[in-house]
Amino acid sequence: MNQAVHLPLLDEATPADPTSNIVAVRGITKYYGTDVHALENINLDFPTGQMTTLLGPSGCGKTTLLKIVAGLLEATSGEVFVKGKPVTGPGPERAFVFQDFALLPWATVTRNVAFGLELTGAPKKEREDIARSFIDKVGLAGFEEKYPHELSGGMRQRVGLARALAVDADVLLMDEPFSAVDEQNRRKFQEDLLRLLSVENKTVLFVTHSIEEAVYVSDQIVLLSPRPGRIHSIIRPELDRSESPDDIRRDKIYLDTVEEIWGNIRKYLE
Repeated sequence: MNQAVHLPLLDEATPADPTSNIVAVRGITKYYGTDVHALENINLDFPTGQMTTLLGPSGCGKTTLLKIVAGLLEATSGEVFVKGKPVTGPGPERAFVFQDFALLPWATVTRNVAFGLELTGAPKKEREDIARSFIDKVGLAGFEEKYPHELSGGMRQRVGLARALAVDADVLLMDEPFSAVDEQNRRKFQEDLLRLLSVENKTVLFVTHSIEEAVYVSDQIVLLSPRPGRIHSIIRPELDRSESPDDIRRDKIYLDTVEEIWGNIRKYLE
């Protein structure tokens, strides 16, 4: 039977060559001003083609770390490497899916999805063809000419995902992408995302507050301690992905891993 696998922390072993994984984080520490110590000495590898989820109590620095990898925030110390090169700002090999969708309110679904391609100078027909392809893949065919205010929250989130996929970035950075939708749609989005990523073969850095979501979608879970965020443990659930979604959620490995993670987080809340 499969078992959840706990990996040694890089702090406890010789750090791997930062060029050996698509994203490598080395010694990242972050202060906001002089009062808030958000992250402390984070060392992580994000394997190519896998989904790694950052999980932990509120305020542990999950989104801060994601934004540092994205190049949207500067670390106080340490380095991030993407494809072996130090990160100095945003880059075309990374695409960010924001929690609040960040759609252009005056633009149609097609224009929103094609926006990243527009910034690269891609010809109009090419970018619209690509946009329509991903609109179809995320289940929004027929809504190409709608505007964000005409869509539900879940549909707007699908537009954000399609936009990130359309630019063909190697790395998707997803900050609680399903937090604004109800539980039924959240489960459906989780299933759709895994199915889509099995075809697109992207490397994903995913932030969530949901233990169940983390265990269901992740190849690797990084559990962070309360502020300043440090790595508590790294867990690989090793679920049998050939099972149906319902069977996975009933699987003993899934249930035991959820309970184990909750037990660790609960200690921080007592």
